[in-house]
Amino acid sequence: MVKPLIVLAGPTASGKTALSLLLAETFGGEIVSCDSVAVYRMLDVGSAKPSAAERARVPHHGLDLYDPNEHPTAGDYARHARATLDDITRRGKLPIIAGGTGLYLRATLEGLAPAPLRNEPLRDKLRARAEKHGSAYIHRVLQRLDARAAAAIHANDTPKIIRSIEVTLAGRAPQTEQWLSGRDALQGFRVLKLGLNPPRPLLYERINVRAAQMFDRGLLQETDAIRAQYGADARALTTLGYLQALAVLQGSLDLPEAIAQVQQGHRNYAKRQMTWFRRDGEMHFLNGPGDDDAVQQAALDTVRSFLAADEN
Repeated sequence: MVKPLIVLAGPTASGKTALSLLLAETFGGEIVSCDSVAVYRMLDVGSAKPSAAERARVPHHGLDLYDPNEHPTAGDYARHARATLDDITRRGKLPIIAGGTGLYLRATLEGLAPAPLRNEPLRDKLRARAEKHGSAYIHRVLQRLDARAAAAIHANDTPKIIRSIEVTLAGRAPQTEQWLSGRDALQGFRVLKLGLNPPRPLLYERINVRAAQMFDRGLLQETDAIRAQYGADARALTTLGYLQALAVLQGSLDLPEAIAQVQQGHRNYAKRQMTWFRRDGEMHFLNGPGDDDAVQQAALDTVRSFLAADEN
């Protein structure tokens, strides 16, 4: 029997949490987070994880899967997410994937081709260039090699950028083209994809407010606790927000400059996220944030019609 699956995608700060909670409570669902930062334990403030109160309202999955010094891949996430989807449906609940990491979503729904083996000399060379020129430099290299892959990766996520370049060069084809062959697509689900698409000025305003609030809510303290337990070179501390907070703690960046960099970084990332999601011809876009009344009503109506098809 084919089972329904709801996907709610959108850029950072677009209101995915509010809308996913409404959908889950209305239709008896459980939420599977699809966020490459929220998979880490201890990274609560900087990843804007749902609060304890929100998690008490609806069961959440896909959060707090890895320690900050671990190196999860899209394939790791997809295997966990697929097992979770099966478990949710076995219990008679509606699975709702909610998040903004396009690569993780694609891996879950469409599968990934087998990845080439690691090339340590190439990795060392790319790491050296990143250290000398910054992660933005090798991100621009990836953009030239595979613009779609670059759109799915934070410009300061050096390990993922390096892996994507490595896969592209080893396979002699862009990584995103390689995904089209040898994939293991998700089976047994009928999928409705909803995409949040707020007006850009509104989205950027929301991003700026959220980024500043992260520091007010304890981002520096959270970063310091991770550093104390796992060291300053912990994988998770290379992610957007934590990287800047660490620089403040180390004295190489002042707080106003750190906030400005995080705001700009999230705005840039949101632009790349929307580029990724707009290429998905199956995405039903909702032109506003997820906490807007009209958007929420449109989403409820769309999901209701989608589920009703199973009853006819």
